[in-house]
Amino acid sequence: MKNLSLFFIGLFMIPMLILTSCDRGEDIPVNTTPKFNILKDYVVANNLDLDKILTSTDGISFVVDAPATSADVTTFLNTYYIIDVRSAADFATGRVAGAKNVAFANILTEATAAKAAGNTKDILVICYTGQTATYATALLRLYGFKNTRALKWGMSGWNPTFDKYTAGTGNIVSGNANWSNVATPPTPPSYDVPTITSSATDGLAILKQRVEAVVAEGPKTITAAAVLASPSTYYLNNFKSATDYAGYGHFTTSYRIQPLTLALNNHLNINPSSTAQVVTYCYTGQTSAVVTAFLRVMGYNAISMNFGMNGLWNENPFWPAPPAGNKWAASRIKSYPTVTN
Repeated sequence: MKNLSLFFIGLFMIPMLILTSCDRGEDIPVNTTPKFNILKDYVVANNLDLDKILTSTDGISFVVDAPATSADVTTFLNTYYIIDVRSAADFATGRVAGAKNVAFANILTEATAAKAAGNTKDILVICYTGQTATYATALLRLYGFKNTRALKWGMSGWNPTFDKYTAGTGNIVSGNANWSNVATPPTPPSYDVPTITSSATDGLAILKQRVEAVVAEGPKTITAAAVLASPSTYYLNNFKSATDYAGYGHFTTSYRIQPLTLALNNHLNINPSSTAQVVTYCYTGQTSAVVTAFLRVMGYNAISMNFGMNGLWNENPFWPAPPAGNKWAASRIKSYPTVTN
């Protein structure tokens, strides 16, 4: 009888021991650091902050001009693994020699496959005007292809047959009440960081998920006319120097967060719960595309203004005469050869 009692006591104690052992798991620390902070720390520590996306640690800019002369074209094209993200129909009408037509949604897959197949060339992305290509370039750089470049002005600057940039230029802000030459920008208010939702827990994995998500969304842009119609509904960031902020003028409600890096600014002062979109505008729409891609990866509701200052006020007297500066003009357009399928 005594042995039987001990047997039942033992049966009673087994689940108690199991429950006690399970309770110990509650002592395992849980990382409650916001995903934005994990991502930010990784990006800064691994030379992927915005300044390193605009110019890589090797000193390579995100854009490259077309060759200076036709004699340099072949050497120039042979330097790169060329991705053309225009539509298949437009690609078929004319492309640079050696280019491969890749849908924007497939740029990461293409770059990864090319590397696995032994490609050692830097990637060159080509589009219509340079704006989609620079957006792609930023995302490819963040994904690990750090010296990817975009062809400045895209096919618009390569051959006049493919010029789509000229149609995007304009002078819509000249004399407009929403445009100002006040030298001192308003001080941005202070807000919390964005909330990033990710199944990943380490910085690299979070970054890859975020880049893949932004690629899947496609480029995010807005026209200059849409912003001019109601500038106060957007969070506007004039991405120019202090001299140019006043010299070219700016939207009356524009901030000027320049330089913009996570190391210096921690984060952009924009309310993450606000519906206001972050609109960055620059000179050509190409730098702002890079900034916008970067901000979207970091969790901001950001969009890039098409054609930048060229779409706002192409004839602004503050522009330096081409070839200096970034004013779009017919003289920017080369007459380099293209091939068809």
